[in-house]
Amino acid sequence: MSAPKRSRGLLAVVSLIALTACGTASADDAPQPKKTASSPTARATAEEPEAPATPTAPAVAGYEPGEIPPVPLIVMPDLSMLDASLAGFALDVDAAVGDIPGVTVTPTRCDATGAVEIDRGALLAYGDGSGVLTAPDGTVVNYGDGSGTYELNGVAVTVYGDGSGTYTAGDVSVVSYGDGSGVYDDGTTQVYVHTDGAGGWSRGDASIVNYGDGSGVYTVGETQVVNYGDGTGLYSDGRLTVINDGTGTATVNGIPVPADPLPPVPRLGAFPAMGTIAPVPSCGATLTLDTGVLFDFGSAEIRPDADAALDALATALVGLAAPAGSVEGHTDSVSSAEFNQKLSQDRAQAVADDLAARGVGTAFSVVGHGEDRPVAPNELDGEDNPAGRQLNRRVEILLPGVTS
Repeated sequence: MSAPKRSRGLLAVVSLIALTACGTASADDAPQPKKTASSPTARATAEEPEAPATPTAPAVAGYEPGEIPPVPLIVMPDLSMLDASLAGFALDVDAAVGDIPGVTVTPTRCDATGAVEIDRGALLAYGDGSGVLTAPDGTVVNYGDGSGTYELNGVAVTVYGDGSGTYTAGDVSVVSYGDGSGVYDDGTTQVYVHTDGAGGWSRGDASIVNYGDGSGVYTVGETQVVNYGDGTGLYSDGRLTVINDGTGTATVNGIPVPADPLPPVPRLGAFPAMGTIAPVPSCGATLTLDTGVLFDFGSAEIRPDADAALDALATALVGLAAPAGSVEGHTDSVSSAEFNQKLSQDRAQAVADDLAARGVGTAFSVVGHGEDRPVAPNELDGEDNPAGRQLNRRVEILLPGVTS
């Protein structure tokens, strides 16, 4: 057998849903952000100040006036659970929940005793490139000498012993070139990573392009976030247009407000090598709710426009009929630990109360973890990491695995 060719040219054929959700692009082919005379950006997204400023202009939901949300981190799908019996419950939950804005479903990681592991974050294709991989179908493969092939129950794995290899299971296809670059495609989500820190992600009408030079573009529907990598940036959603000039000011629909320059988009790190694949037991499913979808900046009061998402979530949970679970709140590290602890507890309680009012009969325990359990770095190399802090601002619903 021969190792796959590891060329940028091969990666360029990876399908990435374009900003209009109807074309294809790669980090090289995607249109670079073009600056206008009023080229944009936003200040770092401070999570929860203890005394929010009085709004002087409209604001993006969950942010202060003038703040531009960060271009999101590219989050790798989790491929470490290769046993359908372990991941099955999470897959059932994912199918029941469906596509609800701001809600994602992942297997709950557990150690050998069945206890939930609290120190494992989402696998980020960035930073030090470390992480864990999982797939929805198959069985554990251990090659011993680092090379070999395996096929069982629709899963086919080829490992070349130098970090490169391929993995396929149903619609899931993973190619790792062993040099830090690679491709993931499951028919719904596509991810590609180049060796120069560039890459992209797409799912439905949402896409992220990271150019590896501090600039990047995020689009979902009519919403677009552009970071030019030099402190300037742009946000637009058809209702609001926020332009940051990188010199300490921004305009919101033409209204000037103070705004720090945007920090650059961090470069992507290494695509996981095939040799790092390892099984991780699952003991249920975790539903992660983006607090920006549910709450205003610094608030634990659920916004009225979150009703549709919570209605859909409640319907799914009623159908699953899980007897017990937990609702857990988390924040980033901005503001005091005491403030973050209370905010996380209040937000978790608000979600639990709201779901109960919508007919969810699951007996939820409620806990706030404050800033103590980040899933992404709040800072990278001593610099603020708004996209990482955004991932840390979350409410999680943990459902233990049940027998269907």
